[in-house]
Amino acid sequence: MSERPENRVFGKRAQQHVVILASGDKIRHMTIRPWMAAVTFCFAGMFTVGYLAATSYLVLRDDLIGATMARQARMQHDYEDRISALRAQVDRVTSRQLLDQQVVEEKVEKLMQQQLALSERHGKLDALLTRAESSGVDTVPLPDEKPVTDGRRADAAGAINAVMGLTGAAPQKTTQLAYAASGESVADRADRLFSKVTLSLKDLEHEQLNRIQSLTAGASETADAIQTILKRTGFDVADTAATDDESDTAVGGPFVEPALATDPFEDSINDLDVALERLDAARRTARKLPFGNPSPGSNITSRFGNRTDPFLGRLALHAGIDFRASTGTEIRATGAGTVVVAGRNGGYGNMVEIDHGNGLTTRYAHLSEVLVKVGDHVETDGPVGLSGTTGRSTGPHLHYEVRRNGKAIDPMRFLTAGMKLTTYMN
Repeated sequence: MSERPENRVFGKRAQQHVVILASGDKIRHMTIRPWMAAVTFCFAGMFTVGYLAATSYLVLRDDLIGATMARQARMQHDYEDRISALRAQVDRVTSRQLLDQQVVEEKVEKLMQQQLALSERHGKLDALLTRAESSGVDTVPLPDEKPVTDGRRADAAGAINAVMGLTGAAPQKTTQLAYAASGESVADRADRLFSKVTLSLKDLEHEQLNRIQSLTAGASETADAIQTILKRTGFDVADTAATDDESDTAVGGPFVEPALATDPFEDSINDLDVALERLDAARRTARKLPFGNPSPGSNITSRFGNRTDPFLGRLALHAGIDFRASTGTEIRATGAGTVVVAGRNGGYGNMVEIDHGNGLTTRYAHLSEVLVKVGDHVETDGPVGLSGTTGRSTGPHLHYEVRRNGKAIDPMRFLTAGMKLTTYMN
């Protein structure tokens, strides 16, 4: 059994460890106490930990720095990608805005042109409508504008204001022109609005064309009716127009090829102008002819044609018609013309003869008094004398004749035509 050394004795203090340091003749003693060993151990441990930590830091520092730089690079790349995406989106929005603005400007320009065309048309129509109204053709004022379904007026200015946000509110910002709050572009809204305005303008144009065509038809019908009546009396508008004064028919100018009209509105305007000109020419012709009544309210006692002569008792031609009129009744000219005879003329007694042109004359016989003289110009319904019983007459009356190129024709044709023309001459 091995012998175990005894380190301590019961009841005695343990011996302290002593370190003897000898250097030549010098000897030093150092007593090592437990706390000193503990402190030494702690310092040694701390040194070891510090050394290991420093060594690890030096080893891992490059890796940490590289990882940090890589992370920053990734973050910078992500930000650059995001900035590029935002920039591309801004470019798309800007391009869309410019495109929308261009579309809107083109549509506004088109509407302005349409409105200008309508304004020019109204200017042309005003003169024709005034002329048609003075000619007695039924006219109705044309509408200037029609409201569209959203309450805006159908004109280009209203459309521009509606699109640009100027209808009673502050103007919208330029950036708001790109997209509406619902994501709808201004061009889309403008398309809908401009479609409504365009349809309204088209409706107005159709109304104008329909009204012009209606006026043209009315003027043509009236002119045709007057011409038909004139032809039944043996006169044609073209024939009488050829004998008008030179001041009315003098025309001239170099020959230029006719312009080819391709606009339906221009064609309609030209048709209406031609129809009104025909109507005016027919009415001018009718006013120059003796279609009036020389003694309104008087009864006809003897008509045109063969009859028994009141003095000879045998068959004779009565070259006119007789009106029962007491002495002193005012006799009126049946048409405008120039007095060529005014005084005694054989069996006619006191007579007035008026030249109406176109070889047409009228005679007013058996007058008690002549109120005009040769060379006077008289208007329709102007007084020419007073009825009586002068000349070859059996009693107070008016003998009225109508002659063409010196040949007597039945005055009833003109009196009947005059009554028919009354409704077309106003």
